[in-house]
Amino acid sequence: MRPDLERKYVEYVTARLPRLHRTAYLLCADAFQADDIVQATLTALYLNWKRAVAADNLDGYVHRIMVRRHLDERRRGWSKVLLGDRVPELSAPADHGVEERDALVTALRSLPKGQRAVVVLRFFADLSVEATAEAMGCSTGNVKSQCSRGLASLREALHARHLVATTQGARSRS
Repeated sequence: MRPDLERKYVEYVTARLPRLHRTAYLLCADAFQADDIVQATLTALYLNWKRAVAADNLDGYVHRIMVRRHLDERRRGWSKVLLGDRVPELSAPADHGVEERDALVTALRSLPKGQRAVVVLRFFADLSVEATAEAMGCSTGNVKSQCSRGLASLREALHARHLVATTQGARSRS
């Protein structure tokens, strides 16, 4: 790759890496798999940088690669295999919203993959309907309907969780 193109690639990746990691994590809900998805995305981007940099919407182009890499990972049978005799323990962040974040991630995991991808790209990656449609390779109408269904499912799941927590809290106080 020419030095000027490589410099532009490094600048682009440096500026967007945290956002790409966050988006990948929200797609798959696993930090290690998110790292793999981001790495595969950036490798594919590097190999096609000359074509990518000429795209009208570079962020949409990258998000499309990321969604496809995520879907490719889910299709592989070995991705469901635990490589060890126990699940590693992760340290909890010192955030008071851990329960809320956990509830949201759990609700996101329950969505079908298309709805999850649309919700993550629209509301966590801040893409427009058009950019999301481009990233997913579908129509804007499909994005709107998937988004509507996904948000309705999230509201329902989070509302049900809130009702259960409220009921359990009331019982423990009595």
